[in-house]
Formats: sequence, structure tokens, C-alpha cells
Amino acid sequence: MNKCTLCPRRCGADRTKSVGFCGAGSKVIAARASFHKWEEPCISYKNGAGTVFFSGCSLHCCFCQNEQISNKLFGREITDDELADIFLRLQEKGADNIDLVTPTHFVPNIINALDKVKHRLVIPVVYNCGGYELTETIDMLKGYIDIYLPDIKYFSPEISAKYSHAPDYFETASKAVIAMTEQVGELSYNDECGLLKGTVIRHMVLPSHRHDSMKIMKWIAENTSHDNVLVSIMNQYTPFDFISDEYSELKRRVTKMEYNSVVNYAAELGINGFTQQKSSASEEYVPKFDLSGI
Repeated sequence: MNKCTLCPRRCGADRTKSVGFCGAGSKVIAARASFHKWEEPCISYKNGAGTVFFSGCSLHCCFCQNEQISNKLFGREITDDELADIFLRLQEKGADNIDLVTPTHFVPNIINALDKVKHRLVIPVVYNCGGYELTETIDMLKGYIDIYLPDIKYFSPEISAKYSHAPDYFETASKAVIAMTEQVGELSYNDECGLLKGTVIRHMVLPSHRHDSMKIMKWIAENTSHDNVLVSIMNQYTPFDFISDEYSELKRRVTKMEYNSVVNYAAELGINGFTQQKSSASEEYVPKFDLSGI
């Protein structure tokens, strides 16, 4: 935290005195801790994932559905002890897992909290991230994370530079995802088809960029195995009002043709996983960030 290099931005900020590129200092900021029933079926399979939504982000995507917390940093500051108590409380209430959402910039705090309670957790810990990760940070998480749930958002450096100011996105994310799959190994389930271990790669199809999505599907097919990876092709892109006119191509929903072309290509490649109905592209599926459970 004194010279932060947790994420690929490597901003070097002294987060004990100021904030990093992510917008956060050295203490955890969280906006919600509650059950979330709309993760993939193997993640939210019974009562729902026990999600902890962290505030701040290393990507700051121009279309982020969690804009209120990722870019505007809404949330409450909590101690590592309080975070550990939140994990236990979610388990006691029957959460299917502990689902850490946008956790990268708080990895040291999360490790500290898990050190206090991991021996009491009987449910998996999920690392739910944007994919823009350093392999060194993933290495720090060995033994703490059971399930990785990363995005692979973009293939093209031009697209990732335009929407997330990260021209190195795919180069970085692809290495991180391989490190994740190697760390947690093969997919493993309980008798209720709930995932206990493994990696689920998410990709949200963006309007006007189906060919970029197809390149991601091809990379996944060529570089991962059915034994340790599922793929979730998301249809939930929502053109929120805050999206700038500068990104006019993003101010509409994904068409049926665009989405189906990506899904059909993934099927041709033999990729296993999940698809979404068009109705998922709705603001009603965005959690209410009201400090519930914090």
C-alpha cells in the first residue's frame, strides 16, 4: 500500500496517505454485502451468492453498470475485522459462497480478513473481477480463492484503450486467466451442481463489436480446457444515460443477431458454459448500492 502495484496500472501511489488510480486508499470501502441470485447457475445455485461489492476499480470502463461504486466510489469504509465478520455472517445466513466483487485493489485486506476466518468457512470463496490482473497478485491469492470469475472484456487494444484506457488489457488479462486456471485446477461441484472449485470466464457482448467477441472465443477455445473452464457469454449490456455521446456506438442495446452470432461461434468451437436471455439487459438487475449488510 505504500507504493501500490497491485493492479496493472502500477500507479505507485502511497495509499496510506492518498488514493491510487482505483480511487481507494488503504482501507476497504464496500457498498453492499448480501445475497445475489443472478450470478451463473453454478455460482448462485440455491440461496444466492454472498456478494461483497467493493468500491473503486482499476479499469473505470465508460459503460460500467456499477458506476455508482466503481467510478463514484459510493460506499462505507470498514476494517479488515469487519470484513471478516461479514464473511461469516453471509455464511451463517446460507450464502452459496463468498463472492468478492471488484476486489483487486483490496487484496491485502481480503487476505488479512480471510486469515482470521478461512478455517471457519465451509463455502467457496469467489474472486469476481474485471480480468485486468497481475499474475503476481493472483499468486498472492493461492490457497485463499476457490473459484475465479474473471471477465475477458476486449481483444483489441484499440477498443480497450477507448473504453477503459487500457491498451494492454487483453495481453494482461489473458495471462492472468491462465494463471487463475492453473492455480485452482479442474472444475469441481457439490451434489447440488454448485461449483466448488474452478474458473468461469465471463464475456459481455458489446454493441458493434461482435467480431472482437469472436476473437476472444477463439482464444478461449485454443488456450483453455473443458476440464477447468466454463464460459459465460453475457447479453446484459445496458446503455445507461451517463454514457457520453463520445461513445455513440454504445448508446444502444446489443441486437439479437450480434449476440447470437457470438454464441453460435462459441458453440462451433466446442465451448461449454452459459448464455443469457435478452431480458437480462435491464437496470432492474443492477444491485441497489444502499450499504445493506455493511
